[in-house]
Amino acid sequence: MKKINCRIGIDLGGTKIESIVIDYDGNEIYRKRISNPKNDYNSTLNSIKDLVHQSESETGLYGTIGVGIPGIISKQTKLVKNANSTVLIGKSLDKDLELILGRPVRLANDANCLALSEYIDGSGEQYNSLFGVILGTGVGGGLVIDGKIFPGANLISGEWGHNPLPWPDLNELPGPECYCGLRGCIETFLSGSGLENTFYKITGETVSANEISGKLQNNDHDAIKAIELYENRLARGLAMVVNILDPEIIVLAGGVSNISRLYSNVKNIWNKYIISTDEDVVTPIVQAKHGDSSGVRGAAWLWPEL
Repeated sequence: MKKINCRIGIDLGGTKIESIVIDYDGNEIYRKRISNPKNDYNSTLNSIKDLVHQSESETGLYGTIGVGIPGIISKQTKLVKNANSTVLIGKSLDKDLELILGRPVRLANDANCLALSEYIDGSGEQYNSLFGVILGTGVGGGLVIDGKIFPGANLISGEWGHNPLPWPDLNELPGPECYCGLRGCIETFLSGSGLENTFYKITGETVSANEISGKLQNNDHDAIKAIELYENRLARGLAMVVNILDPEIIVLAGGVSNISRLYSNVKNIWNKYIISTDEDVVTPIVQAKHGDSSGVRGAAWLWPEL
């Protein structure tokens, strides 16, 4: 039996698979990113196996393995469900990985991995409870309390993106169709494509979220109008989270989280919606310290013990 002397994290995304090796203290030793072989489950398994073996070959280390996935393992069936990478749905991903890697594998939702990473040695390391938010291709969330992921009875804790946008205006009803089969989910408004759709409704132009961010830097009138709508919706969505969970800190990650004006503007809006005292709500909203690396680092930290 080989001696464990590092942690290996795998972030299984929709377009890429990333691996990281960290030491006992969380220092990064190695990282590699490859494209995800879409719609091919066996190729996905082999890609993860190759990343793990390459990580160990190039570092000379042997590690525990944690994997963050865009979904969850069902308690009843032990199979993947709720994954926007549909090739994973219905598969016994953890057992299949254990078989080809020859050791135990721990899996968690990618938003939970983000939250865990930021709790351990990121923006939330001084707090006892943290709600991590992904604002990207989708809108997810994860909750960590006293150093442990809180998955919930049905393993769906933190799925704030699939609640309806709270306190909607009439022009926000019934809301866009969501892949989950419902309409008006928070994700349809606050994902990257949600921001793009807002800009399209204002201008009739199809522009990427990154391009909208660039337009904001140039004080483009239409981009400002779109982001103001986005900020108001984000404030309402996070106010609902505070009303229910009241975490000590909220950490944002994902592509849209790079828009710096969100952090101050949302806090200027959300007091109207949070049931509190006359004083301002003290909950900080901050950007993830590890950025796009939070998910893969959190996957590695699924094995806190070595």
